[in-house]
Amino acid sequence: MRPRFDIDALRTIVVGTELGSFARAAAQLGRSQAAVSMQLKRLEEQAGHALFQRSGRGLVPTEAGETLLAYARRIVAMHDEAGVALGAAASAPVIRVGLPQDFFEDVMPDAIARFAQVRPHVHVEVRAGRNYALEEEVHAGLLDVALAFAQAGRARSGALLACLPMHWYGGEGAAALVRKSPDGLPLVLFNHPCLFRQAAIQALDAHDLRWRLALTTPSLSGVWAALRFGLGITVRTEHGLPGGVRRLDRGLPDLPALELRMIAGSGLSAAAADFADVLATVAGRRLARTRRPRGHRARSA
Repeated sequence: MRPRFDIDALRTIVVGTELGSFARAAAQLGRSQAAVSMQLKRLEEQAGHALFQRSGRGLVPTEAGETLLAYARRIVAMHDEAGVALGAAASAPVIRVGLPQDFFEDVMPDAIARFAQVRPHVHVEVRAGRNYALEEEVHAGLLDVALAFAQAGRARSGALLACLPMHWYGGEGAAALVRKSPDGLPLVLFNHPCLFRQAAIQALDAHDLRWRLALTTPSLSGVWAALRFGLGITVRTEHGLPGGVRRLDRGLPDLPALELRMIAGSGLSAAAADFADVLATVAGRRLARTRRPRGHRARSA
């Protein structure tokens, strides 16, 4: 029997080869890596040959794979050309955005609402990212645009949107925790690695203040809940503070500021570039009341 190659599988090997990574192809095509692996396995079964072989951490086409890839490019191109000729509706473009959880209540919905007025048929996929991974995911092609915190003066890339001072925060009875903590200050922090966690521990150690981890979590809402229940204190910026949480000024060491940066991938689509502009504008307006050092302006590193 003659093989019947699946058009989606052929598109996957074309995109994966062009991007140099099937993980990136999975993200761009909106599929899981497991689904892409199944497509490659099915193609090899249909072709009766191994189509790709491992080279380092990636896959490269075999001789049979190169042959099928050449046909796949032509088949996919003709498939798409036929759809255009018949007036078939194109699938909606997708923009992949990463944000720290601090901006999910205001910046994210505001930016999406404003963007929808300009490009109403674009799908925006938003991920609540751990800050340390957002920049890596943009450079790996898994995200188009991201907002990410960075240590002041140490950012490797991105456009500076604001410089945000960090402070200590706690619930209504947190002042008592600061005054009376014989076993050390109870800290409620994100899991390692985390810039806020790092700043808190370094500041306390520098002043020879005892501390202990009362609770660690990957959830910002979990941090706020723990503070409201009096489990400990934390470090954050003043942006997005919920009710029942207040700033602590006495008995605790000063903390440095963090930069908020926008990181964009190379070769953004027109829609993704438009969203990046809207996101920068919205974030800038929302953070306009935050103190900035003199001379700081949004710039590319």
